[in-house]
Amino acid sequence: MLRLRLGPADLCRVRFADRLHPVGTAVLACQALHDPTAVRTVPGPAADAATATGRVRSAASVLRHLLPARGRLPDFLTPLDGLESVAAGLEAIRAVPARRVRVEVAAAYAHLPRTPLRRRFAEADGETMGLFGRALGTWHDAVLAPHWGELAEAHAHQVAEATGHLAAYGLDGLLNALHPAIRWEEPTLTVRTWWSATLSGTGYGLLLLPSPLAGPHPRVLVEPGQPVLVVYPAPMPRRVETSAVDPLGRLLGATRAAVLRRLGGPGRHTTTTLGRAVGISVSSASEHAGALRAAGLVSSVRDGGAVVHRLTPLGVELLGRDDTLPPHAPDARRRPAAPPRLT
Repeated sequence: MLRLRLGPADLCRVRFADRLHPVGTAVLACQALHDPTAVRTVPGPAADAATATGRVRSAASVLRHLLPARGRLPDFLTPLDGLESVAAGLEAIRAVPARRVRVEVAAAYAHLPRTPLRRRFAEADGETMGLFGRALGTWHDAVLAPHWGELAEAHAHQVAEATGHLAAYGLDGLLNALHPAIRWEEPTLTVRTWWSATLSGTGYGLLLLPSPLAGPHPRVLVEPGQPVLVVYPAPMPRRVETSAVDPLGRLLGATRAAVLRRLGGPGRHTTTTLGRAVGISVSSASEHAGALRAAGLVSSVRDGGAVVHRLTPLGVELLGRDDTLPPHAPDARRRPAAPPRLT
């Protein structure tokens, strides 16, 4: 049980991560997909992981050997930096001091048999760290990348729902509705996670990240000079569980459908913001926007140094009324006695 005492400086800086971290999500997914509940929650990635062959299967074998199947993972493997891409996330991992790597890996391996490969990983051996990075990149590209649009859309859905909850019930209501394993009693946030401690907040706030690949328990990362990161399990909304039951996803592909849906939401949509929202590179976002433009679904205009994209009437018609409406906060005038839990 982790007990985290939060001060005013933390509570006035509570925010949601604006997107999933490619490397952090891949590391957590490697472990989460050992859990039957997670497998049912994300059937697409689970099926791809289970049917992997060749290089992907070899990469999965390396990751299964180096990462504990359950329990706490080394914190340095879920960095706050490197959001842009898998390559950027792996670069953030390579920048971690060897001393920290040794301490955290040794703690994670406390109950695992010692093997030559684990010993070299725990010693921050450069060749072994390189092997880990290549395996993680291969596994991510084969198992998560084909479903990244769905995962990013699920994250956006959860954040929209949670911010609506915050507007209706305040910060107390939000924190107590995140997950059954998270409880808020001022000034302490109690989290049933893989490790136990009583700590104070860092003074840099609380960064909340709902993820369908967090695993069975929330994850907490506490680093001096950084916001406390809380990654908590969140289900995939039924509408985006799999493109197999999503007509728009079947027509356009899951990622292109996610781009179109993002353009149906409020705000100014540039190529860069589209990429961040959907969890793809800027070049990929540009490619998808170009394909939608060629089909007459999107119009694009240059505004200064950015290209701004909007749905055309045909795009609005295809997307449908329900997909273009932004999510609404619950009506505060009709609150229940106790705020409902987020799902």
